Amino acid sequence: MKIGRRSLSGLLPAMGLALSGLATGGLLGIGPAAAATADEQAVAKKVEAFRAAQFARDPKALDALCAPELSYSHSDGHVEDKATFIANATNAKSKAITLEYKDVSVRIVGTAAIVRFHWMGESESIPDGKRSSTNLTILMTWQKQAAGWKLLNRASTKI
Repeated sequence: MKIGRRSLSGLLPAMGLALSGLATGGLLGIGPAAAATADEQAVAKKVEAFRAAQFARDPKALDALCAPELSYSHSDGHVEDKATFIANATNAKSKAITLEYKDVSVRIVGTAAIVRFHWMGESESIPDGKRSSTNLTILMTWQKQAAGWKLLNRASTKI
């Protein structure tokens, strides 16, 4: 097929319109962000509640936020069930000085929510006062259950 300048001149405005629609529609990643759905907002609130419960070492809050089937994976490779996670997260061996979840993203897929964020924290060992920092990328899966959104699994990787 041969395209001359006359046929091209009619094609360019249509192509421009199509490309601008892709850009403003977000398909090229440059359009305005879509408003969060009610489920995304609900999960984001649960994620923040989880962060606050971890920081405060609050076993009741952590228990309420986690599914009974919880699989909690640490960056060193060890995995804990719900009871072990809560016991270890709330013991008196260390205390959190700072804990920040940065760049939280929530994606709803049916009755699941995929959550990713950058964990930055500093803690202090209780016996010796030694401070340590953590810099992790986190993947969480939350599940919509009868009692609301519950943390089903968590995995972390050191950065």
